Amino acid sequence: MKTYPFSALLSRMKYITRWSLMRSTRAESLSEHTADTALLAHTLCLIGQECTATGKSLRPEVVATAALYHDAPEILTGDLPTPVKYKNDALRTAYKAVEHEGARVMASLQPAELQAETQAWLTGSLLNDAERKIVKAADRLSALIKCMEERQSGSHEFEAAEAQQLAALHEMHCPEAEYFIEHMLPCFAQNLDELTRGRF
Repeated sequence: MKTYPFSALLSRMKYITRWSLMRSTRAESLSEHTADTALLAHTLCLIGQECTATGKSLRPEVVATAALYHDAPEILTGDLPTPVKYKNDALRTAYKAVEHEGARVMASLQPAELQAETQAWLTGSLLNDAERKIVKAADRLSALIKCMEERQSGSHEFEAAEAQQLAALHEMHCPEAEYFIEHMLPCFAQNLDELTRGRF
């Protein structure tokens, strides 16, 4: 009987730890980051469509699904720290090639009928430019929120990373992300009682 290990491999995202060069108060798995990024990406699409009127070309369901796969090749490569990944063009290009090969290998673990579409999800090639920008913004927002949570837990380890992520988001000139930063991000500093008071 032929078996296809793609889904079992995806389930291993929970074993990949992010922020490997940082001392965290609570470890964050690739699974957590992936779910957060998908939810944020979906929200950014809705903001673009309904709040900022900048998201006519955005497909929320497609973007959210692509975000679920956006870091999946890291199951094979691990999470390469950002200072290394983006140190220079040569490293960035080499890492992109490694990611692309990881996506190809992972897609090959599906039935033949599913491989082309799986690879498209893994590489994000079915997204338009605006949608790719949304996934990147959601990815950065997820990282920013992690940095905020660490700082609020008393860790100073993530302060510089928090400032860098916020600056990088502003440099993207993404109206949907700017709306989120202004109207939604402050809520991440609130506890459960503050978030729900007067809502039920």
